[in-house]
Amino acid sequence: MEKSAAQNVKNLIFAAEEADAKKRLDVFLAECLADAEVPVTRSGAQKLIGSGAVTVNGAPAAKKTPMRPGDVVRAEIQGPLPPEAAPEDIPLDVLYEDGEVIVINKPQGMVVHPAPGHASGTVVNALLWRCGGTDGRSVRGRGACPEPYAGASGLSGINGVLRPGIVHRIDRDTSGVIVIAKTDAAHQCLARQLACHSMHRVYLALVNGVLKNDVCTIDAPVGRSPKDRKKMAVTERNSRRAVTYVRVLERFPRHTLIEARLETGRTHQIRVHMAHIGHPVVGDPVYGRGESGVCGVGLRGQMLHAGELGFVKPGSATKQESADAAKRRAGEIPGEKPESEIPGEKPESAGMTEKRKAAGEAKAAGDISEADGKYVEFRAAPPAYFQEALERLRAGPGTVRP
Repeated sequence: MEKSAAQNVKNLIFAAEEADAKKRLDVFLAECLADAEVPVTRSGAQKLIGSGAVTVNGAPAAKKTPMRPGDVVRAEIQGPLPPEAAPEDIPLDVLYEDGEVIVINKPQGMVVHPAPGHASGTVVNALLWRCGGTDGRSVRGRGACPEPYAGASGLSGINGVLRPGIVHRIDRDTSGVIVIAKTDAAHQCLARQLACHSMHRVYLALVNGVLKNDVCTIDAPVGRSPKDRKKMAVTERNSRRAVTYVRVLERFPRHTLIEARLETGRTHQIRVHMAHIGHPVVGDPVYGRGESGVCGVGLRGQMLHAGELGFVKPGSATKQESADAAKRRAGEIPGEKPESEIPGEKPESAGMTEKRKAAGEAKAAGDISEADGKYVEFRAAPPAYFQEALERLRAGPGTVRP
């Protein structure tokens, strides 16, 4: 008897929104899987449902089941086991780490997880070196993780061997803050927060043109482009609701510096939305003009930075600082905010108050358990090239702050 091929199991969680009301389960699932870059046809979604690999609110459901806002759909996807990502000694800018999560400031140009054309040099490769594999063992081949992480090594295995611990991601040429789960329980907690939109995500972007309004809301569905399946687009076809809140920070003669806050997190959402309203992100090679520079400062992609990330911290583990975080606290790393500002030791902003309220509502609804920790918020300054470009723009005539 031939041995069956090794299988890789990926567990995905999706939450139905208002816009998904009354959609059939198979339609909803196919759309969600496409958004998660797991392309499955509607008939493929029906086979998954029929095999029992899909549940709605923890129970099996028929393919014609109408979705209701708040329904939680879990899908177990199996496929041939891919080669495991290899650990690589790549430095990471760690903002925070404990036994449940690790928060990093990802540099521009670094891919989050291995994919075709990017088998190495990714965040996952660096994390495997630092934290160990999904079974909690060191994968370096030379002992356990160094202090203070002894006993807290490993990454969540929910997303398989190529995406261990990855709950959300940002594009290769987008820099900024992301959180990675070190345990399956932490992964599920963070995934629920993303699904119910209680995670606080704010980006800084320089866009082309001058926005007229100080604030605006872009509520336009995003899906695969009907003209180019490699791109995303604002479209009514096979799309999902996408909402971005935009606030103008500064206006320049030909550009605008904005803050973009995500309610939803569709692929390329900010880049697609800003291009849709005629103000593409500067340097965006896919949805914009792909400028190679601005004010004499060279660019290597879009001027988009994930500056703030807030969430209810999984578990109640005591904070353990990384060496870099300890240096920040002592002021030994110039230009960075002290680590002491992170776990609620700074004045609460209106945005944080809003997110605390959302987190409280999520707990009340049962999306986040009482065992989970307090709301925490992390920030990272944009990279040097971004700051230099802004300084040169500010030095010119016509800068206006709302």
